[in-house]
Amino acid sequence: MTAVPAPTPAPLPAESDLVRAARGLPVRRTPVWFMRQAGRSLPEYRALRAGTRMLEACQDPDLVTEITLQPVRRHGVDAAILFSDIVLPLVVAGVDIDIKPGVGPVIAQPVRTVADVAALPPLEPDRLDFLATAVRRLVAELGGTPLIGFAGAPFTLATYLIEGGPSKEHARTKAFMYAEPEAWGRLLDRLAVSAATFLTTQADAGASAVQLFDSWAGVLSAADYAERVLPHSRAVFDALGDRDLPRIHFGVGTGELLPLLGDAGADVVGVDWRVPLDEAARRVGPDRSLQGNLDPAVLLADRASVDREVRRVVAQGRAARGHVFNLGHGVLPDTDPGVLTAVVDLVHELTAT
Repeated sequence: MTAVPAPTPAPLPAESDLVRAARGLPVRRTPVWFMRQAGRSLPEYRALRAGTRMLEACQDPDLVTEITLQPVRRHGVDAAILFSDIVLPLVVAGVDIDIKPGVGPVIAQPVRTVADVAALPPLEPDRLDFLATAVRRLVAELGGTPLIGFAGAPFTLATYLIEGGPSKEHARTKAFMYAEPEAWGRLLDRLAVSAATFLTTQADAGASAVQLFDSWAGVLSAADYAERVLPHSRAVFDALGDRDLPRIHFGVGTGELLPLLGDAGADVVGVDWRVPLDEAARRVGPDRSLQGNLDPAVLLADRASVDREVRRVVAQGRAARGHVFNLGHGVLPDTDPGVLTAVVDLVHELTAT
């Protein structure tokens, strides 16, 4: 009688190429995911979101689950990124914020004084049941595909609170940072606790990795970042304790800060499109992996240009301890979803072992 072979065990997220690349371990092929893959470039996303405001959608576990899964089904990416918003922890805590189309987050009462800092409501963990529910559902649906949780870093959240919305110069933020150092420290301490609470909720519900977005840290000098921001971002990562999951740290325009982003506690440093990955690897050193860094605008060009730039990024990424292919920032709304799928296929083809 012929023995029936035992079924092959299902892959585990901890054994995925994403997690292995983040740890500098050998991979079957370079893993690919895209910042802002869950959302605005997909017609199925726009259809599902019709009639639902962004911050409402982010707190609906059914919508969060479906929107997070959409790009995994369509593109075959190697990781899912939780559908959420950078300001959501503030909203859940009770800060009056509205996301205005074409503008971004707008704060009803900006933080401009020491008293405003003291009045900020804390984020209570018991308000995040919706988040834990969504993550648990996603982990069950994704199987061996890892889920990346995320949160906004203290500095970037502070810029929104102080400026009252998106800003090019971040002048009010810097002025407050210089003029009110004690209040600045208290503000970032509070925001670090909020970000840590948001991330640990996702980690404890089953996320396989986390990313801290410090979108606007690139407006700072290295000296200011090191003294006035890095300790608070480090506090977020430190709050994860001995949880066994990779930490990714990303900011825009942070070429001069790349070593410091790693020093905050990251296993993976995200790189925008301004610095070639081989140079980024030199700056970060051999103890951390890199993520990036195709210019999102390249995806709007002709296919030959896209393929050429993808090949360049893959080649330069080989200089890093480990490489997670991504964009240098988020997917632009006008991006053809078919191009994203083609990029995934090309990276996999170029790097398969």
